[in-house]
Amino acid sequence: MPTKDPVSIKDIAREAGVSHSTVSRALADSPLVATETKQRIQRIAREMAYTPSAIARGLVTKRTATIGLVVTTIADPFIAEVVQGIEETALDQGYSVILCDCNSEPERELNCVRALREKRVDSIVVTSSRVGNLYVPLLVELEVPIVLINNQHDSQYVYSVRSDDLLGGRLAGDYLGSLGHRRVAYIEGPPGARASQQRLAGCRQALEKSGGSIPDEWVLSGNGRAEGGRNAAEFLCGRTEQPTAVLCYNDMTAIGAIKTIRAAGLRIPEDMSIIGYDDITFASLVEPSLTTIAQAKYALGESAMRLALDLLSGQARAIDRVLTPVLVERQSCAALFANQ
Repeated sequence: MPTKDPVSIKDIAREAGVSHSTVSRALADSPLVATETKQRIQRIAREMAYTPSAIARGLVTKRTATIGLVVTTIADPFIAEVVQGIEETALDQGYSVILCDCNSEPERELNCVRALREKRVDSIVVTSSRVGNLYVPLLVELEVPIVLINNQHDSQYVYSVRSDDLLGGRLAGDYLGSLGHRRVAYIEGPPGARASQQRLAGCRQALEKSGGSIPDEWVLSGNGRAEGGRNAAEFLCGRTEQPTAVLCYNDMTAIGAIKTIRAAGLRIPEDMSIIGYDDITFASLVEPSLTTIAQAKYALGESAMRLALDLLSGQARAIDRVLTPVLVERQSCAALFANQ
């Protein structure tokens, strides 16, 4: 059975006995059309099950009601919760989201942004970008607002929503210091990640108050994945002098480190305390359950989406929105005994 063609403005105009332009104005609730005529045209449109064309509406408004979203990798549990906040907020406001996974590759990230702009998205949200400074020449040409999540950057077209990573690091350092830890290691995130450096700096600041430190030789390379945590922990376990506690860039790094440390015959937290960052779902499921610094993941996505919509409506009052992390205490950290 052939499908029925969708009802057009031309069909409504023919039924109502008015011009196409009158129908367009009436459906847009224009004051240029008499109230009685407007109501009659709108009633006819409802009876005929008229659905406005998004393409046609976009030609008039210069908007497509779509938001481009670039993520480092959708496989990251942290990113998945942020994306949920973005998508649900967008849908509530009548917007759809086009998702691109850049696989943590800077050049691919830029190509994703270009591709999304070619699709005429109204705004672009980028999670955990490490190439924010490269956007500026591109954005001067595109003139589309970009909202970065967890990566602040100063530019006319770049805005950000982030967790206060310096504070998060301080929370971790204060906590470890209160437990008596003075020799602490840090496993970094991906190279160049601003959030990683902020977390390290905050933890160092807090530890100094209690006489502790994170020596440069105990700042170990990671990649934000479990494999990076495993490799860094293997190095730590092979040293004669070991830290009593390890702060990890994120929970996936911590989970990888825990596996290697336990495989080396060390007990957690009795021999070495581990603290993560993010509070992903897995943090409460590993053994021992992971003490971590929790980011408001859904709220990050929601706030980024609302900032993007505020920019589109001209109502944005701040270019940098900051959310507060909190400590979640579980079982992977313990106080030192006197002989330690």
